[in-house]
Amino acid sequence: MKTNKSYTKRIKVTKNGKLVARNPGRNHFNAKQSGRKRQQLRRGNHLKLSQRIIRRFLPGLKVQKTIVKVVDAE
Repeated sequence: MKTNKSYTKRIKVTKNGKLVARNPGRNHFNAKQSGRKRQQLRRGNHLKLSQRIIRRFLPGLKVQKTIVKVVDAE
């Protein structure tokens, strides 16, 4: 089965097997956001994906079985 390349470009697997993605809303129009909001957006976003999704879209990745919950930066 082939790996979904759009997923692999957006997701990084950490050393411990957790999935980290970039937060949305960082490309442009950031001057009107507060400094605190911009700082929160710089942090990575831990993803929680089901094993079914991981098997379907990321079959070649070594991913930890228990994945960290989504961190909501608001």
